[in-house]
Amino acid sequence: MTGLVRSSADLDARRRRILFRAWHRGIREMDLMLGQFCEAEIGQLTDEQLDELEHIMAEEDNDLVRYITGAEAVPPHLQTPLFERIAALRPDFSPVTGDETFAK
Repeated sequence: MTGLVRSSADLDARRRRILFRAWHRGIREMDLMLGQFCEAEIGQLTDEQLDELEHIMAEEDNDLVRYITGAEAVPPHLQTPLFERIAALRPDFSPVTGDETFAK
């Protein structure tokens, strides 16, 4: 998966904006992590979870990559069930790396 596949036609303006921002981050790894998560989950998230997602997305991309990959400890303010769901997703990095082993 290399970009937005889900239609945003059925989403409210806030969810459309979040979905767009998830696919247009500063680095491709975060596009894949947050983009794929949002494509799968955005329609079911509560308003409180959307608030939390927007706070997570306000973090620096390089920091998020380190937290999600385990290269750096997750700070207390991100130790939440929603962040754990994002970190548990194993996005398909093969379009970025050309290595199919990342997709498993």
